[in-house]
Amino acid sequence: MTTASPPLLLLGPQLRTPSLAEALRAADVAGPLLAITAGWQEREAELGALEAHLGQQVEDLRLYARTEALFAADPVLADAYRARQAALRELQDLYRLRLDHAKAAAREVWRAARDSELRRRSLQAAIEALRTLDREHLADIARLHDQFAERLQPLERPALRAQLAQVRARVAGAGCVLLAGGHVAVLLNRLRLFDAASWLRDRPLAAWSAGAMALGERVVLFHDHPPQGAGNAEVFEAGLGLVRGLLPLPHARSRLALADSHRVGLLARRFAPDPCVTLDHGDWLRVDGPAYSSNGGPRRLGEAGGLLALGVAA
Repeated sequence: MTTASPPLLLLGPQLRTPSLAEALRAADVAGPLLAITAGWQEREAELGALEAHLGQQVEDLRLYARTEALFAADPVLADAYRARQAALRELQDLYRLRLDHAKAAAREVWRAARDSELRRRSLQAAIEALRTLDREHLADIARLHDQFAERLQPLERPALRAQLAQVRARVAGAGCVLLAGGHVAVLLNRLRLFDAASWLRDRPLAAWSAGAMALGERVVLFHDHPPQGAGNAEVFEAGLGLVRGLLPLPHARSRLALADSHRVGLLARRFAPDPCVTLDHGDWLRVDGPAYSSNGGPRRLGEAGGLLALGVAA
């Protein structure tokens, strides 16, 4: 007999058009509700608007505050953590330099006026170069994390073990865990430090914005029109891997040039076969292994450059 997986919900931003209450009702999820708002940093646990929307009390796990207390209690771990973050920032800067050239080459080939077999082969080679760069970057990131874990053994350190015991106890009593957005790097780092994949895996879970990004197999930062000019979508980190086989793209309508078929198609092909799924205001998506259902809002990026309904081939 197969046991059904707990509900796993991905949502768009909740500030302007919240859809969390609707998604929880559709998934038949009840409280008590436990929130993770570490991505809000100093605003962690400011839950008034969330509780008003849901019509019930929400407890916050306070992973951001717990991390600050942990570092104060274990300065050796804190120093090693900061050193690792500095190395990760340097690695990301070097990756961006290589990405600029690889992405520019792929765009130029895509925009070549004449369609031919040679052009198609050149475009595929340019996209494969991007994929290879992304894979190598993720492997370099993984090595830094492995070295940190091997040297520090963080889960065996007394201060973290004590905090983690409290976290697990609270999560065990929750009817659903709510994973909010905010600063994706801060959120993901706290989740990884507290081994969140192990205690979120079998819980009903609803995540939005940066929270949805953190649950995927890889976290991709994207913004086609930042203040400094057109940006490149960049692989930033490995996610928790609780959502497999799709790449969540929150805030897609405000951050992606969706009318630019070249940019949309290149992004879709670069991360294929995983569909790049938009999650905008009011959207929610329920993930059940390789299958998913939604309220009709989320779309996938098509390899020809358009937006498609979920489940429709590019």
